[in-house]
Amino acid sequence: MQVETRESSIKRTDLFRSLIIGGIIGIIAGCPLGWFAHQLYSQQRSAQVLLCRQKNVGAPNLEQICGSTY
Repeated sequence: MQVETRESSIKRTDLFRSLIIGGIIGIIAGCPLGWFAHQLYSQQRSAQVLLCRQKNVGAPNLEQICGSTY
């Protein structure tokens, strides 16, 4: 009974292809995740500014106290 052994070595082109594929998958997955995170932050920041403005109604320097939404 004979068993054939094959040595497989990782070639430079395989590494380059893996890098390119990983980059493409990262871009495809990262863009929607980044957009979603930005939307959450934007909504949270807008709510914080709105609450601060309601608490400090009539203050002369409202922009300095609460900041800007953007």
